[in-house]
Amino acid sequence: MATPTMEKADKVPEPEAGFADSPYITATFRIRRFNPEVSEESEWQEFQVEIDPKERVLDALHKIKWETDGTLTFRRSCAHGICGSDAMRINGKNRLACKTLIKDLNPEKPITVEAIKGLTVLKDLVVDMDPFFQAFRDVMPFLITKGNEPTRERLQSAEDRERFDDTTKCILCAACTSSCPVFWNDGQYFGPAAIVNAHRFIFDSRDEGGEQRLEILNDRDGVWRCRTTFNCTDACPRGIEVTKAIQEVKRALITRRF
Repeated sequence: MATPTMEKADKVPEPEAGFADSPYITATFRIRRFNPEVSEESEWQEFQVEIDPKERVLDALHKIKWETDGTLTFRRSCAHGICGSDAMRINGKNRLACKTLIKDLNPEKPITVEAIKGLTVLKDLVVDMDPFFQAFRDVMPFLITKGNEPTRERLQSAEDRERFDDTTKCILCAACTSSCPVFWNDGQYFGPAAIVNAHRFIFDSRDEGGEQRLEILNDRDGVWRCRTTFNCTDACPRGIEVTKAIQEVKRALITRRF
């Protein structure tokens, strides 16, 4: 009987070119740091991060905080572009860190990250949002009606709903307001976000407080301060036509038709 022999193993095929390459790159993040307990001046600090370029800036910030420097301070919550917590200036533009992919920022160069402008920096990337939210509250961003409580739902046609559909998308991230040159120079200006939220109710057919809101925005710090630079529209992560909404409020003030 013949002695069984081991057949020579088939040659393992060579991996395709680039298949074995790591998807990770080393990206440099230049972050503007500020800690009032340490210094009255801010300073830039660089971090080298090993990361997949298809990940987001927020992922890189998490990696820095969790693995390199736990003192790095920033806001974030849902991490899916809905809560608006993580608005910051990335490479000089207002963006949401959770929606900004590293590969879209030319990671071969340092990626700069700093707090949004026009609001007082409390620490690192965290700003005092109180003035922003006060302007939001001042325009009465809620449905105002008169008479007794209704016994059935207040109905609205699809056409009437479409009239203010765009401005319902606001997530109060402050990206538009903190991109406005007028707001940078004078924090008393209501700002684009407050006007957008006023627009949402002024043009709601079920609301009866339009005249009140228009009078509020007719103030010297109101809608007439807008210089139509379109910075706010460019900065909005939700694609709201902010400048258009502001112009519609101006037109309503002149014609009193809304």
